[in-house]
Amino acid sequence: MDRHITAPCDEKTVSELHSGDYVYITGTIYTARDAAHKRMYEALERRESLPIDVKNNFIYYMGPSPARKGRPIGSAGPTTASRMDKYTPSLLDLGLKGMIGKGKRSEDVKQSIVRNKAVYFAAVGGAGALLSKAVISSEVIAYDDLGTEAIRKLQVKDFPVIVVIDSKGNDLYETAAQEYKENQ
Repeated sequence: MDRHITAPCDEKTVSELHSGDYVYITGTIYTARDAAHKRMYEALERRESLPIDVKNNFIYYMGPSPARKGRPIGSAGPTTASRMDKYTPSLLDLGLKGMIGKGKRSEDVKQSIVRNKAVYFAAVGGAGALLSKAVISSEVIAYDDLGTEAIRKLQVKDFPVIVVIDSKGNDLYETAAQEYKENQ
């Protein structure tokens, strides 16, 4: 099913998304990769506030290439989500409603997604130039010294993703693999 949602996103909207849904996100999302996640995690361990309010927001695991003249961002493809698995449950517990990346997630992250009624989306790897066309604006808002791994605030319009793990714990990677095996 095709769905259009606005970010930030509330729990009701997230709960209506199902594993396998095609979703087009419009609104504000944030980018953060490994180094930014590590810094946020360390800040939480020191009981410091984060540079962004994650409540009801989405984080896209992406570090863009430099923008061409006249464009807000360069290629904007997803990075492997499992690299953030160590840090993700803490952010979900603070109200993060969704993550965008590629690849599988750990069992701990899946349990945190269900516990916090959140969602994990996949963006198509290798399609960074196409994905960048859905980005209207990009602004570095934290950890500028990290370069491409700095936290950015993006304004997006109809950013295309697929629900992989929904708020009930249904995992498209598992169900698709099972269906494939059954049809062989």
